[in-house]
Amino acid sequence: MTLLETMMQQLEKEEANIIETRRDFHEYPELSFQEKRTSEKISAFYKDLGMTAQSCGTGYGLIVDIDTGKPGKCLALRADFDALPVTEANGLSFASKNPGVMHACGHDGHTAYLMHVAKVLNENKNQLTGKIRIIHQPAEELAPGGALAMIQDNCLAGVDNILGLHVMSTMKKGTIQYHQGETQTGRSNFTLTINGSGGHASQPQLSNDAILAGAYFVNMIQSIVSRRLDPFSMGVITIGSFDGKGSANVINGSVTLKGDVRYFDNSTKELIQKNITEIAKGLEVAFEVKTDLDYNDNYPVLYNDPDFTEYVATTISKANISEITDVLESGKQDPSEDFAYFAQQVPASFIYAGCDVNDGKKHPHHSPEFLMDEACLIVAAKAVAAVVVDYLGEKS
Repeated sequence: MTLLETMMQQLEKEEANIIETRRDFHEYPELSFQEKRTSEKISAFYKDLGMTAQSCGTGYGLIVDIDTGKPGKCLALRADFDALPVTEANGLSFASKNPGVMHACGHDGHTAYLMHVAKVLNENKNQLTGKIRIIHQPAEELAPGGALAMIQDNCLAGVDNILGLHVMSTMKKGTIQYHQGETQTGRSNFTLTINGSGGHASQPQLSNDAILAGAYFVNMIQSIVSRRLDPFSMGVITIGSFDGKGSANVINGSVTLKGDVRYFDNSTKELIQKNITEIAKGLEVAFEVKTDLDYNDNYPVLYNDPDFTEYVATTISKANISEITDVLESGKQDPSEDFAYFAQQVPASFIYAGCDVNDGKKHPHHSPEFLMDEACLIVAAKAVAAVVVDYLGEKS
């Protein structure tokens, strides 16, 4: 029996444990930079196996090295473990017990599958070469994210390639999907505060209406995509918060808007920022108000190394894993990911495991109704393990 066959069988025996681990994390989700229990559970899991999980970064990040004692490359595997400020509403028997917090993106599954893959890899390390670095990363959901601090703490020292995987409720269960090159959007956020002068609704001439200025700003920035951006470039601008609460008969003197920007290249990022800045400044002249724009770049565009990604996809396909129905080109993906920071440092690949639930309903990520078909976890585990076996397996 080959090493790949042996590990596939071992992972099958671990499947129930993977699901149990995932459900435990799901019941006790923790927000970004607050994942104390989660980190402790991960660390204890490795300690029970005689392995060491080392703290890394400024939060609750952990790295685990599996050293074969033989010369070779180092492959890093990464999973994130933070949850979201969402109130769960999907009827699960193991739903969140932490009010207002939910694993609404699948990070509980990422962490669970990788822990048990690490267990099986460690049991078979005498048949591998080089080193495997397991990276358990906190705080993916909240900028600046957990990846940067871990990188600054040398989590990628000596690493040749890094592989990450995300479950996707929009993709068919049983599929592994991938894309080469620019794969997930970069993201920026901004907060615009507009200060005018309030007054009585019957005397607008005596006031400088901040809500009117804000409404103009919302409309004008949409023209950036339609009239300033090359039609062949991708850009999205969203106003997610317009805080102008007041009374019907009071002209509001101050409002605060929060916005989100997505893009696939730096030129688009810079063009959108430049135009938003100019429009905000123009409000001061047009409406006689003062503006304060706080504009921050969050996560860069996630770039999948073409050669390494092709290798990953080909390796998974050749492994002939029974639970994997197809290995597909996914196309570019709209969300942003701080795995992008890892990909800036070493050649990387970020792939997807379909986890759609066949109930005729939509269960989008970040929603109270998010669901995953837990069968995706063994798919993820076997796919990643197959890459490790080929990448670090002893060559005859």
